[in-house]
Amino acid sequence: MESNRQNRSLVKATLISLIVAAIVLVLFILPAEYNIDPTGVGQSLGLTVFNEVSEDTSVVTNGKGNSEEDAVVITVPAGRGVEYKLAMEQFKKVTYEWVTDGSDLYVDLHGEPKGDTTGYFESYTIATVHEMNGSFTAPYTGSHGWYWKNKSDQDVKITLSFSGDYVIEGLK
Repeated sequence: MESNRQNRSLVKATLISLIVAAIVLVLFILPAEYNIDPTGVGQSLGLTVFNEVSEDTSVVTNGKGNSEEDAVVITVPAGRGVEYKLAMEQFKKVTYEWVTDGSDLYVDLHGEPKGDTTGYFESYTIATVHEMNGSFTAPYTGSHGWYWKNKSDQDVKITLSFSGDYVIEGLK
């Protein structure tokens, strides 16, 4: 009798776990990992942003880095943010220029040390503008680049040109 009660409890717990796993799969994992969003919850929570952005990005020139000039056109979806990165060795320099198709964007030019797992990053420039140019020297080996946030209700295109000593990591 006690064994039947335990078996029913085990079956009940298993079924509840499967239902919760299916809900998590449909609401969060499919939108974030595969851009499949049958309920629209993933887009509402911003889980589909990286999948959408990668389809709208095109490299204009060589893409190899190493003291050559590269350019890329990036679309920042309305209400979303994107990040474009370059891998750089310590004390290497990049010169850059970017311009939007007219709208201002929040931008954070920053770097993250290679191998760091704490989430640390260092901002070099923070602004809300429609264009920017300049240069930076990597204070440490790691991933360096731009985070743009589009606070408007329309997509914004960025044309980013850069040259220096780096390896392109692309959209993150």
